[in-house]
Amino acid sequence: MNQINGPIRIPVPAEFDFSVNLDYLSRSPDESLYRIRDGRLYKAIPAGSRAVFFEVDAEPGCLLLRPLDEEPWNDEIAQEVVAYTREWFDLDNDLSAFYAMSSRDPILRDVVPRLYGLRNMGIPDLFEALCWGIIGQQINLAFAYTLKRRFVETFGRQVRRGDVDCWLFPEPRDIAELNVNDITELKMTTKKAEYLIGVARLIASGELGRAILLESDIRSAEKRLVAIRGIGPWTANYVLMRCLRYPSAFPIDDVGLHNAIKSVLQMEQKPTVARIKELAVGWQGWEAYTTFYLWRVLY
Repeated sequence: MNQINGPIRIPVPAEFDFSVNLDYLSRSPDESLYRIRDGRLYKAIPAGSRAVFFEVDAEPGCLLLRPLDEEPWNDEIAQEVVAYTREWFDLDNDLSAFYAMSSRDPILRDVVPRLYGLRNMGIPDLFEALCWGIIGQQINLAFAYTLKRRFVETFGRQVRRGDVDCWLFPEPRDIAELNVNDITELKMTTKKAEYLIGVARLIASGELGRAILLESDIRSAEKRLVAIRGIGPWTANYVLMRCLRYPSAFPIDDVGLHNAIKSVLQMEQKPTVARIKELAVGWQGWEAYTTFYLWRVLY
């Protein structure tokens, strides 16, 4: 096998701006799954039988991936990192139709140009996406990030290269073996602790997985998710849009979405779900991206 020390160049679509996505990723100082320094992004992921650490930078028309490990990458590891990065930045999605639609939409036509090049930044790992959805239920974003950092840094694994460190998200098999008190000590509720352990056990046992959910259409996948204790329609649609990449995933009951629409339209009160359904007629097939862009108005 070839040995790769980098850099690896990944072509990006025309509708892509690294700085806009980096700005989104910079939302919280409590983020520990990646680091941002001097306009560059640092990330560790499991690949093969090891953890690999890499830097993401940009040049015109490309993302640059630079391995930061002492042990050289082989072709297989390089392919895993490239695949992860493409999925993370949603690079295989052609947004030209979304931008055309948004230019005619009364809500999006002023929002999208300000965020041009933003991608629906993904969470490729199903367990991480489900945990993030559960942790974030019914609390504000800042506290959700604090709880996630505690969870990651208590049960995950730290990877360090030089003076930069990142954490790997906890493995389902490790969380599956915990008891509720192990998690409530992090200031999470008992129910959230139970939900996290329950999801971990489903994934660790093979009963639940990304491939399983992608075998069906969006409605069947949503139905399967909401049948899990602790997963309601909001969390299910969050996972459908951020991890499974269903373009019509739509967390229509989301308070942040309601507040964003209220802000953009300068309404005195938040819109009702019935009103949002009327406004969303033109978003068909792009509900996930519309939601992500409107969230960005506020967060």
